[in-house]
Amino acid sequence: MTLKVPDLSINFSSKDLDSPISIQAQVVEEIKKLCSEAKEFNFYSVCVNGCYVPLAKQELENSKVKIAAVIGFPLGAMTKEAKIFEAKECIANGASEIDMVINVGFVKSGMMTEVEEEIRAIKEAIGNNVLKVIFETCYLTDEEKIAVAKACVNAKADFVKTSTGFGTGGATYEDVKLMKEIVKDNCQIKASGGVRDFETAMKYIEMGVTRLGTSSGVQLMTTGKSVEGEY
Repeated sequence: MTLKVPDLSINFSSKDLDSPISIQAQVVEEIKKLCSEAKEFNFYSVCVNGCYVPLAKQELENSKVKIAAVIGFPLGAMTKEAKIFEAKECIANGASEIDMVINVGFVKSGMMTEVEEEIRAIKEAIGNNVLKVIFETCYLTDEEKIAVAKACVNAKADFVKTSTGFGTGGATYEDVKLMKEIVKDNCQIKASGGVRDFETAMKYIEMGVTRLGTSSGVQLMTTGKSVEGEY
């Protein structure tokens, strides 16, 4: 089975590892496997933590697979300056896309000016490279989701993205519909988390999603269903 989607990102999260013993070696091997699968199945990108961007660049040399790096991950609770530094370093090391986590606490506190300024500053710092803004929708009210979506449009973000995979829930049809109503064609949409079968993936695409984030990309491509318990 071929999953015909515009772009499919495959994500790796160390939370999937069972044992903290020798975790470094395990993660390195998983990153290499991730990159190998991305090349084999022609995924649009791999999404990795910043420390693995150089390794991903090495593994993906001479391929068309892009590297996305997460910053402020997974809580978003660091300073704007720290996120800017992290984003610029990831770009310098070989990433061409940045997936930033908003400061959820700021959103819950009504500090939307600060949230928008942070998004704008990171976008300006990475220039023509792609910026995706992760809402962590499971923690936000609809009013807060609308406010964040508007901030993303105002700050010239390239994508709005539902989830990190570390929260209490992933993408939902309702959240994607709401995002699309606000951003219209000003931002693209990435649905992450909960994309566990072919039918769900196609539904999101029909709704206007242009990127899907999943840790079960290979399983979706080959069987049409994800591995139980994966992001």
